[in-house]
Amino acid sequence: MRDDMEGYFKSPRFEAQMGNGSVLDRVTPDMAHLVNPYWGRFPPMPSATSQLFGIFTAVIMVISCCGNGVVVYIFGGTKSLRTPANLLVLNLAFSDFCMMLSQSPVMIINFYFETWILGPMWCDIYAICGSMFGCVSIWSMCMIALDRYNVIVKGVSGRPMTVKLALVKITFIWMFATFWTLMPLLGWSAYVPEGNLTACSIDYMTRDWNPRSYLISYSLLVYYTPLFLICYSYWFIIAAVSAHEKAMREQAKKMNVKSLRSSEDCEKSAEAKLAKVALTTISLWFLAWTPYLIICYHGLFKFDGLTPTTTILGATFAKTSAVYNPIVYGLSHPKYRLVLKEKCPMCVFGSTEEPKPDSDTQTTSQAESQA
Repeated sequence: MRDDMEGYFKSPRFEAQMGNGSVLDRVTPDMAHLVNPYWGRFPPMPSATSQLFGIFTAVIMVISCCGNGVVVYIFGGTKSLRTPANLLVLNLAFSDFCMMLSQSPVMIINFYFETWILGPMWCDIYAICGSMFGCVSIWSMCMIALDRYNVIVKGVSGRPMTVKLALVKITFIWMFATFWTLMPLLGWSAYVPEGNLTACSIDYMTRDWNPRSYLISYSLLVYYTPLFLICYSYWFIIAAVSAHEKAMREQAKKMNVKSLRSSEDCEKSAEAKLAKVALTTISLWFLAWTPYLIICYHGLFKFDGLTPTTTILGATFAKTSAVYNPIVYGLSHPKYRLVLKEKCPMCVFGSTEEPKPDSDTQTTSQAESQA
């Protein structure tokens, strides 16, 4: 099969020099003008390492596409889960699914040939998809965090989430992401191969103010702004939940009962658990993408120390952000687990029961109503 593939790509357009001196020896003629000369000081990555990266990418692609595909199927196909707030969760899962479907096959092909062989057009398409779906994912998480803040902190005084409002937010997210991903095609920065020549991204190696200003603006609005809004939301969510729990414990102690949890309190507890799920997914997203942001900044402001292997490690690790979400929801989201157990029992372990009011609370409530 390798011979067939090599025969297909063996042409003046695709054939690389495949020398042993540096990474640049493997650049195909049609991509040579896009590669930064800085990478010429490094030797190519060993073939065995490229194969390991390819296998790892294939594994996370299968896990992510299956997991996020199930999330889309469960949330989109179950009437009880098609709530306005869950439309944001559905948008997040769809974005993560598209991320891996658009990125992983291309990376696997290039790991196989140990260089970018698909030409400049696919370099742009690959980079656009990575930037687009990454932006959609983080801003979907940001909107989920703000919705949890609205429900838990503001309560009845907050604006309720409606289907129309959720669709407006989703539309804004996609339009915002589209703007930033199209700018490099219109002359504000550019999409170029990364150091290992197996992936493409925003140009973070050119020190001109054009690419510098784009990367700084992009990181401010697609990384730092949602990070600030998410931290702001969860700061007050944690404070509100802690204050509520403390008040409940003190009141229960005064009344000499174990718990004062009513059905309303159980609902609030479920909201708090959903907030914890969202916080977990968001934390994992930032864990995956922060090293790549550091790599971009390092390349933009200081070349020394950045290697092709470092860039591909960061790019590959960032893609794992699309793997975490379905796993976290599968383990933590009670209603999702309940529906998943009905449709795919082998995928769920443990109890799927939601919290219920304690008997002490019911007895206390009945006594108070009789009094």
